[in-house]
Amino acid sequence: MHILLALVYVSLMAAPACASLPRKGDSMRNTIHNIINIAQITLVHIKKLRTKLPVSPQIEVTSPSIEGLTSISHDLGLLDNELQSPFTDLLSQIQADVSSLEGRVRSLALSMDCTIQAGPVGETSDNLFPDTHLHLTLTKVQRYLEKLLLNKDKLKVC
Repeated sequence: MHILLALVYVSLMAAPACASLPRKGDSMRNTIHNIINIAQITLVHIKKLRTKLPVSPQIEVTSPSIEGLTSISHDLGLLDNELQSPFTDLLSQIQADVSSLEGRVRSLALSMDCTIQAGPVGETSDNLFPDTHLHLTLTKVQRYLEKLLLNKDKLKVC
């Protein structure tokens, strides 16, 4: 009888500790982990799409520097705008990935009280041939996400 009473007492005392809400640090780590996963998945989508496209010419692009959440959110917003071009309808899955990624980065930045600008209005290279535009946009997104994964520590600073 005393053992049963002791077990009930211990289970009632331990229950609040087990059922506690995640702390802010845990939530931030989960969000960063989700951002990294989405970036990796998007790179897989890009590589899969490249196998379906005709061989592209070697395109050199320079990615903007990754300084923190504010710049990452801005750059992803520009890439998202570029992916919405009528010439890039083949990239709809990648556009959805980048849009989701930008939303998560923006949400993380706001939770850390970072200054976030309104969504950028992007300039696109509409004067290019459609195939060239598609390959250029795909390369820009790929290079940026590869750079983001190499600098994932920047997801912890504004």
